[in-house]
Amino acid sequence: MLIDIQNIYKIYHEGLESEVRALDGVSLQIDRGEFVAIVGQSGSGKSTLMNVLGCLDIPTYGEYYLDGTDVTALTDKELARIRNREIGFIFQGYNLIQELDALENVTLPLIYRGVSVFDREDMAMEALERVGMADRAHHRPGEMSGGQQQRVAIARAIATHPPIIMADEPTGALDSRTGRHVLEILRELYRGGTTVLLITHDDSIAATAKRVVRLSDGKVVADHPQEVDWK
Repeated sequence: MLIDIQNIYKIYHEGLESEVRALDGVSLQIDRGEFVAIVGQSGSGKSTLMNVLGCLDIPTYGEYYLDGTDVTALTDKELARIRNREIGFIFQGYNLIQELDALENVTLPLIYRGVSVFDREDMAMEALERVGMADRAHHRPGEMSGGQQQRVAIARAIATHPPIIMADEPTGALDSRTGRHVLEILRELYRGGTTVLLITHDDSIAATAKRVVRLSDGKVVADHPQEVDWK
């Protein structure tokens, strides 16, 4: 079992009249190599769940084991190490550094990973080639379209070859054609053995995944596999 969470709660203003249960007793297991869509409307808890699963936030209560490690017992430094080694993040807003070109943006996680200066440019270029952006390596984000920026963001996420990719509304700011291209990149990663978690409010986007977990009011209300026609 790659991801195993048991009875997870994320509570804000606990015990007060303004208490909010962003996650309300969520249990979920995800095996290595799955392609899972986590679906829900705004306020359902899906982004909070991704933050917990991605070790960006810790739950108020509950257990989280990532590849057998009790994540809730780790220090901030240990959590940062897991994020850097185990998880690649893709966000709707791209989160690229505007002053850096594409190659430099993709190189950043490799620097944090401690990859030698001799290897990291080759690894970054390999990642850019995988998403069809090698010819834009020396362009800054402001010189690229939204779809191109998202592909650079994907290259940054996969540069360290993480076993898990977490994509939070990765097509939300894109036109439908560019969004389909981004989803195809995620499918290729899945076919290569990467575990892909796709967070979305859009049922048509979720329909591209092999399994759908639906959240509402901080609870899992559905969890089922689905047949997908990837032509």
